[in-house]
Amino acid sequence: MKTPKKLIKRLSAVLMAGIMFAGAAAVRAEGVPSVSASSALLLDAGSGRVIFEKDADTERPMASTTKIMTALIAVERCDLKETVTVPEKAVGVEGSSVYLYRDEKLTVEELVLAMMLESANDAATAIAIGIAGSVGDFAVLMNRRAEELGLSRTSFENPHGLDGENHYTTARDLAVLTAFAMKNETFRRIVSTYRSVIPMKDGEGSRLLVNHNRLLKSYDGAIGVKTGFTKKSGRCLVTAAERNGVMLIAVTLNDPDDWLDHRKMLDYGFSMIERVPLTGENGVAGTVSVTGGLSETVGYHSDGAVSADLVKGAHSLRTVIEMPHFLYAPVRAGEAVGRAVFYDGDTEIASCELYADGDVEMKETKKTFFERIKDILGY
Repeated sequence: MKTPKKLIKRLSAVLMAGIMFAGAAAVRAEGVPSVSASSALLLDAGSGRVIFEKDADTERPMASTTKIMTALIAVERCDLKETVTVPEKAVGVEGSSVYLYRDEKLTVEELVLAMMLESANDAATAIAIGIAGSVGDFAVLMNRRAEELGLSRTSFENPHGLDGENHYTTARDLAVLTAFAMKNETFRRIVSTYRSVIPMKDGEGSRLLVNHNRLLKSYDGAIGVKTGFTKKSGRCLVTAAERNGVMLIAVTLNDPDDWLDHRKMLDYGFSMIERVPLTGENGVAGTVSVTGGLSETVGYHSDGAVSADLVKGAHSLRTVIEMPHFLYAPVRAGEAVGRAVFYDGDTEIASCELYADGDVEMKETKKTFFERIKDILGY
């Protein structure tokens, strides 16, 4: 079956708009967690929907959660196997450290692991200098990336998160950054790693790295991402957890009881998830035109009903059918002829293939006078 690329169309049908699920408001009012954080936010990473927030737009220092941006830039810009020679300025940096040696050689991946598991400020500094030549120039890259991601209330001075006058973010910006970073498979793999070993002094010894995020081992579905603390910032924590394909991002800034608060926030978030039908029980069905066939149309169908796990509340659901204006015969039963894509607002939440209901054979065309003459003469 041939399909003309220029004739592809997108047929959009609004299934539901502004539907308020019964009891959703009551569930929110009764179950909202009380947290001790100065700022907090819980985000559904897939839809971008905020489930819970507390003073989420106040600018605050964020300590080592800064390293989420440092790691993102590193995995976006670098070959992870590339070797970095530790510069003198990375040795003995204040705060958490893996005690790097001057001129020691490690890969980008080993440094990112040290930074994200052990919160090593020396590793963050080595990454920054290796990429940009200096901490200051790397901060320029960080702020440029923040602007690209729409983080309008975030400013970076350094790659590690030590306090600075112009070093701050908000719970909302940090959640948005993390949701984006978790789409990067390399970033996601590293921040979900609990234990790793990297070399010391070019192989003379080894360093055991253990992730500071205790929720990785104690909370069902936890997959990252970063702890942080300075006297100025207080305890800061960003956690990602995933269940049944739904990823939640929890952020707290200046939270003396962050481990408990993250459990409460995530428990609340997952309790707010419900299975929403996107089609009727028979799925998606329709017809499409066929050219050059014994039949002028053929039916199509999805392989059963489609649903998605969504946060309770108002949804603007729509289905877009991606299919050619017409199909060329022959068409075979079960052949994939298009796709249905389901959206909540502008966010894609599900999709499925569409298949032809039956065969459509090619129509025999009458031969022209000259073709019949050629047949007679044997040409």
